[in-house]
Amino acid sequence: MSTITAKDGTTIYYKDWGKGPVVTFSHGWPLNSDAWDGQMLFLAQKGFRAVAHDRRGHGRSGQASSGNDMNGYADDLASVIEALDLKEITLVGHSTGGGEVARYIGRHGTKRVAAAVLIAAVPPILLKSASNPEGVPLEVFDGLRTSLFNDRSQFYKDFAVMFYGANRAGAKVSQGMLDQFWLWSMQAGLKNSYDCIKAFSETDFTEDLRKFDVPTLVMHGEDDQIVPIKNSAKKSARLIKGAQEIYYPGRPHGLTATHQDEVNADLLKFVLSVQQSRRAAA
Repeated sequence: MSTITAKDGTTIYYKDWGKGPVVTFSHGWPLNSDAWDGQMLFLAQKGFRAVAHDRRGHGRSGQASSGNDMNGYADDLASVIEALDLKEITLVGHSTGGGEVARYIGRHGTKRVAAAVLIAAVPPILLKSASNPEGVPLEVFDGLRTSLFNDRSQFYKDFAVMFYGANRAGAKVSQGMLDQFWLWSMQAGLKNSYDCIKAFSETDFTEDLRKFDVPTLVMHGEDDQIVPIKNSAKKSARLIKGAQEIYYPGRPHGLTATHQDEVNADLLKFVLSVQQSRRAAA
């Protein structure tokens, strides 16, 4: 397997497909880099180099006891980028991965970054509080932790239905898509997926978003049952200077799979525009 070793010794798995301008992918909870295969193969066929890693504790990466927080995730992404010496990258993050991208820019800057894409991403902060009254109550995340601890296998089966919007009238979500969600999720360590709930729900990315100084695209399904659009994408877009926005009516949280062709077309259009702008400025 292709792996790098993080600063604390944790093994991080990655895949690296194609040649050309680099696009990296940070996946959502509790999946792994396989969730990006539809985007990675598409871009590799279009002349791009697509790189994705399994977050620590997920997929084929080591199940570290520590570092299961946004700082740790961002530093692992930095380790992959530095080990492969990637430059002029378009950073793409879905859900929790969007938080990872935001924290990477907040901690490591944009010297290696050409652009960013946040898809159904958790920033600026999910948790409800006095300063974020539109957020999701802590009790909801406590419920996720309880269900995960008591019967994670059944929990993942139930969660997949909302993730892909399979509970909506007229939804066309195959059993195979639901099954692969369960398979990927079961590869995550229990402690790692448990700890990650706090990371994606309670981390405040406001200051990270204010540090974005590269072209950024915010993409979100308007029927997202996992990360409500009004408390995430629309707030993030206001915090990121010059952010572009694409909102998809009726689309679920897992739109990268359920509406792969739509997402791929818009992602390709954006990365091509970034490349064109950089060539014009050179």
